[in-house]
Order: sequence, then C-alpha cells, then structure tokens
Amino acid sequence: MKLWLRSRDPGLLALCGIIVAFSVYYGSLTLNIHHGLGTAAYDSGLYDQGMWLLSRFRSPFVTTMGRNLLGDHPSFILLVLVPFYWFAPGAWILFWSQAAVIGLGALPVYLYARQALRSSRLALFFGVAYLVHPAVLGALLENYHPDSFLGLFVPIALWAALSRRWGWYAFAVVGALLVKEDVALVIVPLGLWVAARRDRRIGLVTAGAAVLTTVVAMFVVMRSLIGVPTRNAWRIPFGGPSGFLSAVFTRPQDVASYFTSEGRPWYLVQMMFPMAFQFLRRPGVAVVSALVLFTNVLSTYWYQFHIEYHYSIVAVPALVFGTIWAISHLPSTGWRGRRVALMGVMAATGVSAFLWSPIPLGRSFPSYWEPDHPVAVAAREAVAEIPDSAVVAAHFRLAPHLAYRDEIYQFPTPFRAVLYGVGLELEGTRLTERAERVEFLVLQRELSQEASDDFAVIGDAFDEYFSNDFWIVWQRDRLTPLPPMP
Repeated sequence: MKLWLRSRDPGLLALCGIIVAFSVYYGSLTLNIHHGLGTAAYDSGLYDQGMWLLSRFRSPFVTTMGRNLLGDHPSFILLVLVPFYWFAPGAWILFWSQAAVIGLGALPVYLYARQALRSSRLALFFGVAYLVHPAVLGALLENYHPDSFLGLFVPIALWAALSRRWGWYAFAVVGALLVKEDVALVIVPLGLWVAARRDRRIGLVTAGAAVLTTVVAMFVVMRSLIGVPTRNAWRIPFGGPSGFLSAVFTRPQDVASYFTSEGRPWYLVQMMFPMAFQFLRRPGVAVVSALVLFTNVLSTYWYQFHIEYHYSIVAVPALVFGTIWAISHLPSTGWRGRRVALMGVMAATGVSAFLWSPIPLGRSFPSYWEPDHPVAVAAREAVAEIPDSAVVAAHFRLAPHLAYRDEIYQFPTPFRAVLYGVGLELEGTRLTERAERVEFLVLQRELSQEASDDFAVIGDAFDEYFSNDFWIVWQRDRLTPLPPMP
C-alpha cells in the first residue's frame, strides 16, 4: 500500500481526499438545510417531483409550477439521476449529486494546472481555489439546479481542449449540451477558441453543434412541451432583442446607465477578483466566459447578476483556466514573474472566499434551521398525516417535502394562481378543476396577511384534520362547495 501511494501523484491523492470531504460536507449541509425547511417548491421541489414522475414512467408535468419539467428547461442530463428514484427516492439524490459533480470539477482544473505550471502543489491550490470560488459555492447552496453539472462538464471540456484530449472533449461537450438550452453561451466561444488555437474542424463542429442543439431545444422540445421556445425574452432590457439593439444606437447613455445600475459592475468584480484579474494578462482562454458574463449583466433578472445564484457557475471554469494559462506564460522570476502573480491569486482567493463564499467561519456562511428545529420537526409530523396519493396545496417550504405525488401545489395555487403556468396569463386566477381536486392544505398556524386573505376565501370548505404548535392540516369538506373568488 505504501509503495502504491508513493508511486502516485501526492497532490492528486490529496485533491481526491479534499473532493470527498467537500462532497460529504456540502452534501450533508445542503440536505440538512432541506430537512430544516430551508428549501422551497422553487427550485428543489419542482426537480424532485419531476424526476419522481419520470421514475414512475409518467409525464413530468410539475404541478408546483404548471409546466413540463423538460419544457421549462430541456435538462435531459437529469435522466442520469432517475434510476436512483427507483430504489431509494429522496432529496438526498439531488443534494448529494450536486455536491459530488461540483466537487469533481476540481479534478480537470488540477490536471491542467499540473501540466501548465509543472507543480503538483500549485495544481492543488488551483483545484481548491475553484471549489471555494463564491459563484461555485453559491450555486451549490442555492436549492438544487441541474446547472451544477456544468461545474464538472465545462472544466473537463476546457482541460481536454487545452490538452488535445478529444475523446474527453466530446464527452464533456455532449454532457454540457444536455444540461440546458443556453449552454451554447459558453460552448460556442469554446468551439471558436478550439478552432483558432487547436483544431479548426473540431472547433467549428463544436460551435455548430451547440447552436443546433439550442435551436432544437428551444424550437422543437420547449415549443412542443410548453408552447413557446423561451419564457425568458422579458429578461432582455429595452423591450427585447430588437429594442435593446435600437437603444444601443439611439440611446447609448441609457444603455451605459443600465449596465452600471443595480450593482452590475460589482458583480463582475466579485466574479473576477478571486483570480486577482491575472487572466487579463493573456485573456484568450478566459474570454470563453465573456458571453455568459455579458448576458448575466444584460439581464433584467436580478438573480443573474448576483454571485450567489446558479447563473454564474458556468462562467467560473474559464476564468480559472484562463488564470492558469496566463500565469504559465509568465517568466519564472522577476517582479512581473510567476511567483508574484501566484501570490496575488492566493491572497485574492483567500479574501474572496472569506468575504463572499459560504465556507465555515466565513462571513457569508448561511444561517439555517437544523433538522431537529421544533418547526421542522412539527412540519414532518404534519406531512406524515397526509396520505401518499392525496392532492395537496402546501406552504412553499413544505411543498418539497410532499413532492412524491401526482399533484402538489404551492399555496395559494390552485385557488389563486401564483407563479404558475407558462406566462402570466393565469396569474391571480382560480384553476377551477385543479382546485376541486385538492384534498388537503398544509399551512402554518400563524399565517401571513396575504395567506390569511387567501385562506379566508376558501376556509369554509375545509375542516381541521391535524394540528400542532406550528402547522395545521386542513381536509376538504366535500359537502361544502368552494366559494367563488371575490
């Protein structure tokens, strides 16, 4: 055993140990947050219900959001998780897989850094630096999203492209394109880089395949499942693509003001600072992330230009690989040399991790309820009273814990639709057929004013079925019709 260990790269062995510890720690942490009612119907609950339905060979129409899971985003990569639901369905599938795939993304970072910098120690540092980047850990702790797979596939694709390992490259590109319809934002620039710096044919095929996959995903898959090719055109400012382009030429000052509003420049600083901006010395690799960063700061959707949400993880790998690339081209000595640059990156990584990453003892480590918190324990008692096949409308924190059924709604839906359906056409209306099928409500004892108003409309049609100090389960009285909406 000792001889075997000595024959292996100690840095790689150390990183493997770190990845295991990282996956166990953050997988356990996020699962504990979930059991402490720290997740919601959006987003972990909708993925849990959708994959459970797929595992039962049913259409994955997710009732918490009113859309087909694969029409909301054609994330076919989720199919690799479905078999786990055959044997041991549970939220552990989401949170442990998310931690594991993100953790494994450090391996290709290590392999490239070891090759480019000829140092296992420096490679180990960059592997860890990738894992503690605020956008990486932010995505990991933000409920569940299939975007986490990009934290593995994009690093593999970059390492394979830089190392000319075309089998691994094809695997990673195909995997990335199965994650989401907008992955072309990073795969097309990667293909163009490969065409310019490595292999023209492979690069052009990559870019073309990415564009084609996006077109098929939007105009075939999404349109056939939800009726429209995208639900997010509203995120482009100035009235959509044509309005934005017009504003660039007719109202440039307004466009400039827009890009400096709501903290957008600070978002870019937070994304780039962990690498001490060293990739700017030779930005050829880092520029692969430019289109993602641009669309994030372009978006009107607040979450896209804040580092703690999943929209940013896809931009991190090229920034890290680009930093390694740039430093590898510096002279070994001198005040402008490699050592000074590395010291800057190490300092910036430590500072940014402490300030913005959810690491233990860091300033951004989340506060959350443990699974044994009285409210969470009481919630599990209430959930246990609900029959497995019942149609339920529940508080948004409890909906993920009732996901393994054909119909689960986030109250007040379906009695008053909120965040439901493809567009806003159903917002505020009653979904009459679905409302009639609801058998149980699970609501907190102390309702918010809005929830109280909603319950007041329908309360006469429900009787108290179970209650404890924090939650009440209401059962539908079929002899009393639902009152009409006011």
